[in-house]
Amino acid sequence: MKEERAETAKGFAGVWRLISSEFRMSDGKVIYPLGEDALGQVIFSESGYMSAQLMRQARPGFASGDQASGTAEEIKAAFQGYVAYYGPCRIDVSEKTLITDVEGSLYPNWVGSKQVRFYELSDQRLILKTPPIPFGEGELTGVLTWERVYPVLP
Repeated sequence: MKEERAETAKGFAGVWRLISSEFRMSDGKVIYPLGEDALGQVIFSESGYMSAQLMRQARPGFASGDQASGTAEEIKAAFQGYVAYYGPCRIDVSEKTLITDVEGSLYPNWVGSKQVRFYELSDQRLILKTPPIPFGEGELTGVLTWERVYPVLP
């Protein structure tokens, strides 16, 4: 089993480009919080760390050109259009889950949390799904599809 975990971890290692970011509702609807053309990158190291960043492609810039001088609306749009977190991660092969112990995140409530994602992994494709999240009268599941860009060199 340890050998299988090591092989799976090696399969994750590298740089992945976001293909799609969607939330699937229990009623069958699909929503795209970062837009249908969201951009993103996740990096996994063989040593067990990850870093992920996703963003809305057409986020408006700050009129002032100064990062510290955005209006409330500009700051809100920038924050709502970006997701980022990092930390050590581990794989549970039997449950097909990736668990990240979040050390840092744009969303402060995630710091110190465990983010669990179910995974489907092939050579060039990685699909990560959130556990079901209560939403109104139903549930939703986040689904991120990634394509391998660069493997870690031997």
